[in-house]
Amino acid sequence: QVQLVESGGGLVQPGGSLRLSCAASGSIFRIYAMGWYRQAPGNQRELVAGITSGGRTTYADSVKGRFTVSRDVDKNTVYLQMNSLKPEDTAVYYCNGGLTATADDSGWYAGRYWGQGTQVTVSS
Repeated sequence: QVQLVESGGGLVQPGGSLRLSCAASGSIFRIYAMGWYRQAPGNQRELVAGITSGGRTTYADSVKGRFTVSRDVDKNTVYLQMNSLKPEDTAVYYCNGGLTATADDSGWYAGRYWGQGTQVTVSS
């Protein structure tokens, strides 16, 4: 059974940075795409960034140029580096495993494995 454990959330001022980590049990990275979703109060959960086992990435338009997704296969960990944070980035961030992506990366779909979520609050 796959388990995903997030860490790294917290309170940061606008313009600041945070790095989220998601540690996975098992060799999930060698097979599955991984990603980060977020959900703010009253909003639907949305894909923030994804990375395939081959290293292809995707980002929501709202975070392009500010967020970077990466992975360390040896550590079974996926990261989300978030820079130039804005108040609208405030949400619970969830790690997701087993995403699927179309060949042209036009569509990414959530996988079956979820972490417990970590709160990110951007506020002065």
